[in-house]
Amino acid sequence: MIKAETWLIYALMSGLIYGLWGIFGKLATNFTDPKSALIYEVIGGLVVAFAVLVKTGFQLQVDSLGIFYGICTGISAMVATLFFLMAVSQGPVSIVGTITALYPTVTILLAFLILKEPISLRQAVGMALAVAAIVLCAKN
Repeated sequence: MIKAETWLIYALMSGLIYGLWGIFGKLATNFTDPKSALIYEVIGGLVVAFAVLVKTGFQLQVDSLGIFYGICTGISAMVATLFFLMAVSQGPVSIVGTITALYPTVTILLAFLILKEPISLRQAVGMALAVAAIVLCAKN
């Protein structure tokens, strides 16, 4: 039996949970407005952060760039989430989720431009196929 790398298991779990996140977002906006749903999501995030602190005895590392980029991560996640919640409150989650699933392509392109990570031909073809799949799936 092939043992999966730990990062791969984490990535698969993340994808599964992001799928739940999309459905929960739609359900939340069925009962509240997107701004309220965002506040409740942040409260949920604080519960997870508190559990990590308590259960693991975690000590925060302090580095100015780490703090800056960590805060940028939170801001971008919450702004993206607000837009997602606004979209699912008005449209079908199956299409909104498909369109927003294009974000890894943005990450790959930015990693290429900013971090100088190479993009292989296979990855480029995969990105093009992902974009095509999203366009096809998002058609009403």
